[in-house]
Amino acid sequence: LKEENAVLRSKINKLQILSETQAEKMRRLEKKLEENKIKEEKEAQDLEAMVQHVEQNLQLMTKRAAKAENSAAKLRQENALLQAELRNSQRENEVLRAAAKQKAEVALQHLLQVTASSRASIRQLLSGAESLQLVADLLKSMDRISEV
Repeated sequence: LKEENAVLRSKINKLQILSETQAEKMRRLEKKLEENKIKEEKEAQDLEAMVQHVEQNLQLMTKRAAKAENSAAKLRQENALLQAELRNSQRENEVLRAAAKQKAEVALQHLLQVTASSRASIRQLLSGAESLQLVADLLKSMDRISEV
């Protein structure tokens, strides 16, 4: 019985040592588990903060895209208006050129008529001057004859 008691005490001691070792191991694992939980919570918070930041950036980019689309639509409208205005200006320019050409042709015709009329007048003047010269020469001749 004493031997059996000694063996049992020995087993109890070994079991107590084993139990203490396992308890120490359990405490270390619990501590590590707690550290991992804290680490995971921090990572989750960091991830949540990052998600919020990405969402904010996405909202900002969406606003910018909408603003850019509105701006592009306004620019397209403005471009269409400017092109219509350009076409109208080109048509008006063509009409003005045609009118200017027509007026230039009319002015040329008047100028040619005035030139022809001026030439006729100059011919008449020359003819009249020749007639006057002839009369003057006759008068001189008559004057000489009367002196003689």
